Amino acid sequence: MAKCIMVQGTMSGAGKSLLAAALCRIFHEDGYRTAPFKSQNMALNSFITADGLEMGRAQAVQAYAAGTEPDVRMNPILLKPSSDVGSQLIVNGEVRGAYAARDYFKMKKSLIPDIMAAYRSLAAENDIIVIEGAGSPAEINLKADDIVNMGLAKLVDAPVLLVGDIDRGGVFAQLYGTVALLEPEERDRIVGTVINKFRGDVEILRPGLSMLEEKTGVPVLGVVPWTKAKIDDEDSLAPVLGERRVHKMIDIAVVRLPRISNFTDFSPLEYHPALGVRYVSAVRELGSPDLVILPGTKSTMEDLLWLRQSGLEAAVLKLAAAGTPVLGICGGYQMLGNEISDPGGVERGGSMAGLGLLPCKTVFAAEKARTRVRGTACGGSFFGAEVEGYEIHMGRTTGAAEPFCVLEDGQPEGAVSGNVFGTYLHGLFDSGELTEKLADWLLTRKGLKTDEIRVESHREYEERQFDILAAEVRGALDMEAIYRAMAEYEEGRHEH
Repeated sequence: MAKCIMVQGTMSGAGKSLLAAALCRIFHEDGYRTAPFKSQNMALNSFITADGLEMGRAQAVQAYAAGTEPDVRMNPILLKPSSDVGSQLIVNGEVRGAYAARDYFKMKKSLIPDIMAAYRSLAAENDIIVIEGAGSPAEINLKADDIVNMGLAKLVDAPVLLVGDIDRGGVFAQLYGTVALLEPEERDRIVGTVINKFRGDVEILRPGLSMLEEKTGVPVLGVVPWTKAKIDDEDSLAPVLGERRVHKMIDIAVVRLPRISNFTDFSPLEYHPALGVRYVSAVRELGSPDLVILPGTKSTMEDLLWLRQSGLEAAVLKLAAAGTPVLGICGGYQMLGNEISDPGGVERGGSMAGLGLLPCKTVFAAEKARTRVRGTACGGSFFGAEVEGYEIHMGRTTGAAEPFCVLEDGQPEGAVSGNVFGTYLHGLFDSGELTEKLADWLLTRKGLKTDEIRVESHREYEERQFDILAAEVRGALDMEAIYRAMAEYEEGRHEH
């Protein structure tokens, strides 16, 4: 069985996912077969594996950091929020149903066999498992039924690193308060604390670090600097979603829908030297962009209603009529059509008029489409670009429009009508070729010089960022202590 180390945090957004990715990379660099694991993830950024199963994108990123392919066993439970009090439950990559929060809390312990089967299977094939917690282990209202923080640590007998976020302030109180609220046997599992996102001179922190160690009885194993690496963010706390102004030659406005999903689709655009990507949630923020993108969403009909009520629908229609390109992806594609129909009540039931920019109609179905695809763009200005990505959607869209691309099996996909484009493909810019075509087209439309800019694939870019991240974290953490803790737990010398 594999050794393991678990990363827990004082709060959501403390940097657990990033630190777990860094550890995956470090162990991979050191020659160990490594896999990430998160028993339960709540996120709208999801990923489709090679065998057509759905998992959290954060664990897919961590898998790539570990030098391995994403596997649904790395995230056996995925919750995709569909409202403020309910989520779609996905177990082992398959939709299990929709649950109100209180109903899910009543039944979630019944998922422990699924969690343990996935973990043991991964542990049998790897040398090290890097486990990520969720939120905080000190959420005392949730601890009794915990299956993702200390509850999981006990199940798999894992040593724990506790991470605090100094950038938000109060990091010593975060760490001390979290430790103080744990049960004695839980505190004993913490082999070290880590201060994350530090900017400045570490020496200034030394007196505080000594006092923290004294008060918690836990060593501080590192102060990790604010990273220069650019790694895809996991969820709606991502700083990129707060971007309102980006000063580059091309202005791309992504509508920040209330239930936006898979916004990592636009990461390759953000890295391009000519493309500025910003997120807008009000008409006053929209302005006159060079491209408007309607992204994916977990609740197309609710977010279309919000788009209408906010005035953004009218603003987008006005821009489209004036010739501004509009691109819709997944739920955004569905919104661009003439009608969305939900006869089975998959979302809210009934039907709604779409924006009417594409001659298409979407009908929701009970079964979710999940597939990885490749194809060639054949619509508009992207003709000939090789595209690849994955589909995750409940709707089926039909119409007489020119297709956006033709898939390897010859099937048409998406729709194009003049300056309006729609596609179900998430990750469509990851290969780099479509990004190049888009940048050249938008620059030419503005009369700007289109210098040859070679766009590396998202995977190539990501690999370089993993190396940067690993070097930064390796230099900041006491890796010897972490290796020692894993070995002691494996050999049963720990006491808790």
